[in-house]
Formats: sequence, C-alpha cells, structure tokens
Amino acid sequence: MSGQKENPPLLGYCEQMSARPGETLEFKVSSSVKSPVTARLVRSISADPNPDGPGIVEEDASAFFEPTSFPSTHQPFFPGSYAVASQAISVAGRHDITLSAVVFPTLRSDRPQTVLSIGNLDLQIDTDGALALGAGDQVTTSGQPLKLRQWVMLEATLGANRLLLRHVPIGRTSGPAVETTHDIQSDLTTLGRPVVAAKMLSDGAATQHFSGKIEAPSVSVDGTCVAEWDFSKEISTTTVAAQTGPELQLVNFPTRAMTSSAWDGSEMNWTHKPAHYAAIHFHEDDIYDFKWQTSFDFAVPDDMPSGVYIMRLEADGHEDAIPFFVCPKLGRPTAKLCVLVSTFTYAVYGNHARPDYDPSWQDRMDEWQAYPHNPVDHQNYGLSTYNYHSDGSGICHASHRRPLFNLRPGFLTFGATSCSGLRHFQADGHLISWLHAKGIDYDLVTDMDLHRDGFGAIKGYRAVTTATHPEYHTKNSLDALRNYRDGGGHLLYLGANGFYWRIAIHEENDSLLEIRRAEDGIRAWAAEPGEYYNAFDGTYGGLWRRNARPPQDLVGIGFAAQGDFTGDPYVRTCRDPAYDWIFDGIEDDVIGDFGFSGGGAAGFELDHIDGHLGTPDSAVLLARSVTRDEDFMLVPEEQLTHLTNLSGGPEADALHADMIHFDVPGGGSVFATGSITFCGCLPWNNFENNVSQLLQNVMRRKLSDPH
Repeated sequence: MSGQKENPPLLGYCEQMSARPGETLEFKVSSSVKSPVTARLVRSISADPNPDGPGIVEEDASAFFEPTSFPSTHQPFFPGSYAVASQAISVAGRHDITLSAVVFPTLRSDRPQTVLSIGNLDLQIDTDGALALGAGDQVTTSGQPLKLRQWVMLEATLGANRLLLRHVPIGRTSGPAVETTHDIQSDLTTLGRPVVAAKMLSDGAATQHFSGKIEAPSVSVDGTCVAEWDFSKEISTTTVAAQTGPELQLVNFPTRAMTSSAWDGSEMNWTHKPAHYAAIHFHEDDIYDFKWQTSFDFAVPDDMPSGVYIMRLEADGHEDAIPFFVCPKLGRPTAKLCVLVSTFTYAVYGNHARPDYDPSWQDRMDEWQAYPHNPVDHQNYGLSTYNYHSDGSGICHASHRRPLFNLRPGFLTFGATSCSGLRHFQADGHLISWLHAKGIDYDLVTDMDLHRDGFGAIKGYRAVTTATHPEYHTKNSLDALRNYRDGGGHLLYLGANGFYWRIAIHEENDSLLEIRRAEDGIRAWAAEPGEYYNAFDGTYGGLWRRNARPPQDLVGIGFAAQGDFTGDPYVRTCRDPAYDWIFDGIEDDVIGDFGFSGGGAAGFELDHIDGHLGTPDSAVLLARSVTRDEDFMLVPEEQLTHLTNLSGGPEADALHADMIHFDVPGGGSVFATGSITFCGCLPWNNFENNVSQLLQNVMRRKLSDPH
C-alpha cells in the first residue's frame, strides 16, 4: 500500500446525492489555498478518461447555475468515535471517585487509549496495554498488559492519597481479579465536567480514542453510583439513555448491536436478547459525516433536465469535481426511459482502498489526465466497507457526506489493465454516453428515491434500466422494482452482482448505510459470530439470497462467478423466431468480443439462471458467455465442497453469464445481461457495434410498448 500523502488542497462533497426541481443542494468545500474558489456546473456525458474511447465529455450547464466564487476556507475533520454526556456531573468537596467499565480491547497503540474520562481523570489503557489512570499530569499504571480480544472489567478508585487499580477477566476468559494500589496526591475538589467514553477531551479537542468494545461504563462517588449506562438500550439510535445521570450522545457513529460479555451464542438476533448485545464498538478511525459548513447551495430550477451533473471547483490551479444527480419531480416523468442510479453502491464502495493498488498506476493517471487522487493515499478521510478499521474489524458503515475520491469523473479503479479500468460511477457513464449518442431521452432516479418513495418514484415509465452494478438494496427499493415489474413495467438489468447485499439506513441520518457481511457471499471481511443483524433496523444482514429474495426472483439471474477484470464474448443460443427482434441487424453469433471494460461484454462478475432460486420457467436464454475457466471462480454461496457445487455438475457449467428475457403476467418484462462489463462495450467503435445494436433493439421495443 502507498503511504499517506498530504491532504488535497481543494475538496468538497454534496450534502445530498440527488435532488428534484425545486429542491436545494448544499455543497461543502474545504480549501487550504489563499485564492477564492470558483464553482461552475457541467452536465456529465462520459466519465471515462481513456483517450481511445469517448474521453471525459461534459456540457456547459451555466444556464442553470451561474459560475460563482466564494472565499477559501479550510474545514477540518475529526475521525474517531466516542460518547459524551449531555450534562456535566458536579461533585463538590473531597471524595473517593470510581471509574469503571467492561471492555474488549482490540488494538495496541503507541498512544494511550481512553476508556472513560471525566474532567482531568482518565481511565485508560496505556501504550503497553496495561490499565492506567491519568489524573492531571500524573499517569499511574498497573504495569500488567491486558489481553486483546478478551473481556475484562476495569476499575479505578481514586481518593485523596490512594489509587486502587483493578481488572477482572470475565466471560469465557474469567479469572481472578488483579489489583494494584498506589500512593498518589490528588485534589478532587470538583468534578464539573461531562463524562466521556472512548476518548479524552483536551482543550476541547478529542484525543486518545479507544478502539474496542465498551459496556456498562459508570462513575461512583463514595460508593454511590452517580452515572451509569446500559448500552443494550435504544440500540438503533445515537443516544444512550442513562440508568443514572445524564444521557450519552454518540459521535461519529460507533457500531452498535455488538456482542457483549454475556453473549453465549444462545441468541443471534439482538432484538430478542438485547442484554447479550450491551456493547458498543468504538474505533479510532470512525468517520462518516464530516459535518462541514455549507460553502454554497444550488436550488434546482424547474426547467433543468434530469441527468448527471458535476459541480467543478477550481482555486489557484487546484481542482475538484463533485457529482450529483437531478431527478424529475415525483410522479412527473419527462421521458419514457428511467435510468436507476446506484447511489447505495457508490456510497458503500466510497473511498475503497484496493489491496492491489500500485503507485505505478499514477503514470497512467497522469498520461490520461485522469483523476489524480486515490483512497489508498488518503486513508484518514475514512475508507469503504470493503476495508478494515485500524483494529482489524470490518467497516460496516458508509456515507457520502465526506469527499469520496472514487466518486469523481476520471477515477481509475484498475490502473494496470489494457482497458479503461472503470467501475461504478465512471463505468455507468458508458451507458449514459450511449443514450446521448443514440438520442434516447431519459430521466434519472436513484435507489434512495426508491427507498423513500417506493413504486411512485418510477411509476409511469415504459422502461427502467439499471447500469453496471446495482449491488446494494433495501427492502423498500426491491419492493419498488418488483411492483414496477409486476405492474406492467419493462425492467432492464444491464449489469451483474446486482440486488445482492441487504443494507439498512439509519433513522436519524439517511445518508448513513449499514452492511453486515454475514455468513456467505463474496466478502471483503466477515462479520463476527452473533453480529449478523443490522443495528439500524434489526433485520438479518448479509445476502438478499439468505433473506428469501435472491436476485433470480426479481430479474431471473443472480451472481455466480467472479474473476479478473477481463471479459469474454457471448454466443447466441436462442433460435426461436419470436426473439429474432433482439438480434435484428446482428449477423454474427459472437457478441461483444471487445470493449472498454475488460475487453469483452461478459466479464469480471457474472450472473446466471437458477430455477431453484426463482428464475421463472418463462425465461428464455438468449445468449451465454464463453468464459475462460482459469480466470473465474464460483462465488462461495454456489460452492459446496472442493468437488461439488449447487449446479450439480462440473464447476465450469456455472462459470458463465446468462443473457435472458422473460415476460411477466400483467404485461411487464425483464431483459437481463448478467455481466458487469456489458455496458463497457457500448461506446466501442463510436457506438457502432453488435452490443450497441442489441441494446438498441431491446430499448426500441420496450419504449414503444404503449402498455
């Protein structure tokens, strides 16, 4: 991995990823340069910087937003989650005070880690991993390191001249108490400060963040509890009501619904036995919502066309580009076609620091004038749910309310391929550029719109199409697509690995998404046993397939194989004259042996049919990929043993993408391609190729259907 680089001098983000006419977008910008920042608006047609392709194509949109300047302002951000009491605890006179908590430490650090603090008192784990108490400038340590990933009760009782440090292993690692006493001079005449868990407040700034689980923190004075909290209460919120004393407010969204010291495996669902989930996992690098001040805003005009837009920023030669999506007014389509924008997937992958990144990629980025920054070099901005926290636990929260380096036009996901090397937002631009090249009018709707507004967000469109990778969904968004399909709509699925993971959205901040990578699936990390249920809504996390909603049940195909970022062609299999219209103008049976994504129409991640999982009997196999076995592997949920898999035949029988079509009772239909790289073929040869022709045939038929 590359080393940490200096923060880019100009960065920003938009508070909302999308808006409708009449709504206002708020842009948050931080600039360390002295000159003013200029903002101008463009419409994005193509986000692929490859000079052999269409390149970065943008249209001036100043008619909707007059270029504006504003002063450069540096806006800091503060990683690290913690909990802070809403009110101070005041204790007059000289007293004995006890700070205690049950903890599950997960990280050794070269700085102290505060577990619980009040004023200048700091119950901490020191740099050697031992229990210690800081009292002003004095730090007294037990000198006995605690074991990582084992539950232990910590306690420090401080009087005027004496300190007792005590820790007791509990749970499955229970053992005898370990006590040390120390002579100490301390003035405890007042405690007029709020209690803070998982960090120390120093001159108003948060320091000494703790990484690990905390449960049952408490403060006692002369043996009487004056503040105590039970983290098993109100788990879906960012507030912890006190059993005694003031409530706690959680900052930077630490992870809740975590197994605590009482968990014994007897219950996997925290909603059934919350007492076994009385812990919160804090991380020194939690950061999801930067909460920057608004630099300027933009009210979307009534006459602004739906589309992909970029707010381009410039100051003293430095640039940034913030994408956002303009949708039509709810219930008022302006085109026959609706393109579904996968903002959930964009956010979940936001700032993905790939383990295969190599600094040599910068050469191509420079040559192509591609986006110059990579999350690997700027991990302090917070990583993606495909990465780990510094303590080795998987990141399960995501948000777009921070600069996302890989959500920028021209960002290269793969910098050493023979193709463009694009994924997600940039790869989806291949479809957008094709629609413009073919003169097909369209509206955009995001998956968040489906979540909020349901079927009403896409009602009235003759066809709704995905782009390359609609992977993450909520129940609401899936319901909306199912209701659209079953209500006579034509659903086009132009990607793969779609409708795969279940996510939850926080009730207090709808930009915050949660993913629990439960048992199964292609997982960047594995959730700990007992931690498979989402904290945000109590639902079982992981694959939609394990939640009785496999992708085959919606679009007829589902994720089956993953490989390198390479692509192969399809071969036509359907000879039924009833489907000749799909292949009109295509003479060759080989389709898509080219492309800007992997060099072929069927690559990287592939979906196939499976009647056991919901592929309808009416599904017609139009074409199947010719996939190189050595470059692909079955996904875990398809593999049974090293010899057998769910297909019942040789592994090679399942390593392919299936292109299908089926009709739905009620007049609707589904066309699905089963490949992430399909759209990468569309711009090839100036948009004149057999993949482009095939999709044009499908679009023409579906958009002309008056149903």
